[in-house]
Amino acid sequence: MTQARAIKIAPSILSADFADFGREIAAIESQGADWVHVDVMDGHFVPNLTFGPPLVKAIRRHVTTVMDVHLMIAPVDPFIDAFAEAGADIITAHLEAGPHIHRTLQAIRGTGKKAGLALNPGTAVEAAAPLLDLCDLVCVMTVNPGFGGQKFIHSQIDKVRSLHAMIGDRPILVEIDGGVTPETAPLVAAAGADVLVAGSAVFSGGSVANPAPYGANIRAIRGAAEAARV
Repeated sequence: MTQARAIKIAPSILSADFADFGREIAAIESQGADWVHVDVMDGHFVPNLTFGPPLVKAIRRHVTTVMDVHLMIAPVDPFIDAFAEAGADIITAHLEAGPHIHRTLQAIRGTGKKAGLALNPGTAVEAAAPLLDLCDLVCVMTVNPGFGGQKFIHSQIDKVRSLHAMIGDRPILVEIDGGVTPETAPLVAAAGADVLVAGSAVFSGGSVANPAPYGANIRAIRGAAEAARV
């Protein structure tokens, strides 16, 4: 399947050294990361607790690419302004996080930021259809959200393919989050994915003192994905 948009790799700092985010971000960007993905979890919507707006604000100055902030929280609306002011470039909310996702997407766009819509594995792709014109990005979760390092859920590939067809020629990116490796990246790339979030698959084997493995991992994922598009 031929695609017009280049594959973007968005390493998730959930797999980075939490005590050294600034240098970790510099390392992944120097090694070819296109975006920096920040997983925000509240211990309520998902069974884990990670970062809030102060952390996003603190690392903003280290990000020279795109800060992609994924809100796995409920409710979302009370925190949109705080994450926007902290410096997020893209703010993604889950369709399942509240009853008024249309209003949530409007609110994100109202801050001047790009709006993303995330779909859990158990959510049908058709639920996104009425919302696409408010989206700059749709994130298909290929694991159940809440933890890094989970196994890829293969049933989501058909969802990616359906979503890609549904989007058509609209300038909406399809993002994949969960279990992305050089083995799974080509499966979703061939189905129409544009942005691949990868945590452990990027950070494995490297460190800020030895960032070369980050670059090798990013190139392996990108190369496998791009090969599947030819």
